[in-house]
Amino acid sequence: MELYSGHINKLIEELAGLPGIGNKSAQRLAFHLINMPKDRVDRLATTMMEAKANVRYCKECFTLTDQEVCPVCANLGRDHKTIMVVENARDLAAYEKTGKYTGVYHVLHGAISPMLGVGPHDIKLKELMQRLQEEVSEVIIATNSSLEGETTAMYISKLIKPTGIKVTRIASGVPVGGDLEYIDEVTLLRALEGRTEL
Repeated sequence: MELYSGHINKLIEELAGLPGIGNKSAQRLAFHLINMPKDRVDRLATTMMEAKANVRYCKECFTLTDQEVCPVCANLGRDHKTIMVVENARDLAAYEKTGKYTGVYHVLHGAISPMLGVGPHDIKLKELMQRLQEEVSEVIIATNSSLEGETTAMYISKLIKPTGIKVTRIASGVPVGGDLEYIDEVTLLRALEGRTEL
């Protein structure tokens, strides 16, 4: 027997399909949305539709932005000769929160994982290599400390080494198997400052 009517069940089901949202959280969110004033629900729905329609990849670093070039890449005060390679836009945001990194980024949108069928051609590695045709002095590899992140780091290192560009890896301090987006700023900063050459 269904506990709620069709529209409520459908809303709960859609919300439960979001990452990190279980059935109970989905129910709470659904009832909250239903009890919100109509103008706020309309504004939320419009904001979601506009974000979906207008957000795209930065043409330089491939993070998400609603401009052709993201604010980090557009900032002439940043060190464009130092590129930090991260797995996703959430990892970029985690490093930006430290307020100490002054270089630019490259977002891979994944990591090499043969078990999941993700190879080097499925992430933004070709685009990274194209960026290295410009004047770059260092590439900091800041992939997660998981098996996939380490595999990706070693693969990138082997690609870049022949170019003569300095390749470093963030230091330990980031727990093995941990995702960068969940790690505090102090730990991230220590990992950045203690990076070592590969």
